[in-house]
Amino acid sequence: MKQLSHYPRYVASRIAQAAVTVVLVYIIVFVIVTVLPGDPVANRLSNPEYGYSKDQIRDMLVYFKLDRPIWEQLQVALVRLAHGDLGLSYASNLPVSTVLWSGIPSTLKLAGTAFVFAVVLAFAIAVSAFFLPDRFGGGLLRSLPSLFLSVPNFLIGLVIIDVLSFQLGLFTLTDFRSAGALVYPAATLAIPTSAPIAQVLISALDNARAQPYATVAISKGIGRFGLLSRHLLPNAALPTTTIAAIIVGELLGGSIITEAIFGRTGVGSVIERAVTEQDVPVLQAAVVLAAIVFLTINLAVDLIYPALDPRLRPTEARR
Repeated sequence: MKQLSHYPRYVASRIAQAAVTVVLVYIIVFVIVTVLPGDPVANRLSNPEYGYSKDQIRDMLVYFKLDRPIWEQLQVALVRLAHGDLGLSYASNLPVSTVLWSGIPSTLKLAGTAFVFAVVLAFAIAVSAFFLPDRFGGGLLRSLPSLFLSVPNFLIGLVIIDVLSFQLGLFTLTDFRSAGALVYPAATLAIPTSAPIAQVLISALDNARAQPYATVAISKGIGRFGLLSRHLLPNAALPTTTIAAIIVGELLGGSIITEAIFGRTGVGSVIERAVTEQDVPVLQAAVVLAAIVFLTINLAVDLIYPALDPRLRPTEARR
């Protein structure tokens, strides 16, 4: 009961740490962008191609506090961030949240589908390697994660497009409403992403199999499936969950590349336009969004740990 009574305090502490980390990330990005040489705002506003009037230029300078010291700009930006205001896009003069949201659903759908594919593929490889002896393909299955890691996802994507689209005609790059428009990019992203999960799961299963409790269970006549489901998988869940959370960052980065390869509209295309147009507020918001997603996933994993392993449940410090 004491362990459970301290769990809400543990949750509140981890949430507070995540919130502080997000603020620090925003401050670091803001300072780096501000101190970099060049003034993208002045360059854009003074460019006659965009046709800004003197009143519009003055209004934008006042809104972004660009005529103020950097510490005052940062203070205003943090206050707006606390109210969910990410600012205005230099390029479109639309709220940054609106610009980002135009690509978020597509990227989330791609990354989420790829994550499911990666977990299923990694689980299938690890379980098959556990049941099959090395001479009957178990050794080959154990080498697949290393092979997947050595091949970049853009190369996998190009091969899938060439073979499955151009040669076999299973899907077309211009039909974004078809199932193939999501399945094949997700598979491209899932193959290299599944490799670290499979490696950790295989290693964790092997380590659990070598423990005395597994030997005792085998001596009592338990079958391989019962040994795997009742003893090995529960003990392999903790390291596997950890690596699954870590690869979220790889999924975010890989989604941007995969979207470019398959011509999908998402956060990747939004960031690409922001870089081309020097749209600093959108770039700042994209970095903060990535940090929030990564921290949220890791926070969820941290909160799941005590449920997976009772030894990790917070307890009152001993006096």
